[in-house]
Amino acid sequence: MALDKETKTKLIEEFARHQSDTGSPEVQVAILTKRITQLTDHLRANTHDESSRRGLLKLVGQRRRLLAYIRRKDFQRYVALTDSLSIRRK
Repeated sequence: MALDKETKTKLIEEFARHQSDTGSPEVQVAILTKRITQLTDHLRANTHDESSRRGLLKLVGQRRRLLAYIRRKDFQRYVALTDSLSIRRK
């Protein structure tokens, strides 16, 4: 389940670190978070969709690794990002 273009563009504009930024860890985490929420809603309606559940777990793992990277590099950016996306942190 891919994001539509306008949603992805809004996320990139909001979390970009500079004008032409499309792949910074912050942008990637924001896009992954949006996809995770969509898949979570899908799985609430379709409880037996094991393929989507596996995809969701892969996305969560990827987001966890990116957040760990941001936390190692700049803790203040990590705190700001998790607060703005309402992600629990350890």
